[in-house]
Amino acid sequence: MDNFEKYILENRKQFDVHKADKEKLWANIEERLGPDSKVIPFWKFPLFKIAATVAVILSVAGLIGVATFAHSGSLESPVVSQELQDIDMYYANLVSYQVRLVEKSSKLSDSDKEEFLSFMDELDKEHEELRLELQNNIDNEAVLEAIVANYKKRIELIENLLKQLNEPKVIQEDYGYTL
Repeated sequence: MDNFEKYILENRKQFDVHKADKEKLWANIEERLGPDSKVIPFWKFPLFKIAATVAVILSVAGLIGVATFAHSGSLESPVVSQELQDIDMYYANLVSYQVRLVEKSSKLSDSDKEEFLSFMDELDKEHEELRLELQNNIDNEAVLEAIVANYKKRIELIENLLKQLNEPKVIQEDYGYTL
């Protein structure tokens, strides 16, 4: 620290003797500005009003956009939701009925039943993935068609298996002709 700074710190109280009269200072400043100068608050400028209006409109539009985007991403539209419920109700009942028939079938071995049901579980997993895609709103119509195709494939597999089980086994005998 140099000598000047020491002197100021030691004699600080002597410097604080005079206080500024704020009223007198502002009166002096107003005199210099003149009678024509008028203080206009910032928010009364026309440009500020326009900027504030634009900011409010953009904020509201942004909030509406975010709310709409979040709403459409997380929930399905009512039409798609109803259509999916109808599809699920029809096909799920049909598939579960046919799976029960396979499970109760006495003509299948336990290993065959287990193998078949594990394949059906894979198709169930694929179905769940399709439902997740539908919730992510990825081309609703194509996803719904894929869900229906998945159900149809399961039904077709079950029907083919049940058809094979129920067909009477024809014993082929060699019928020969004697001449």
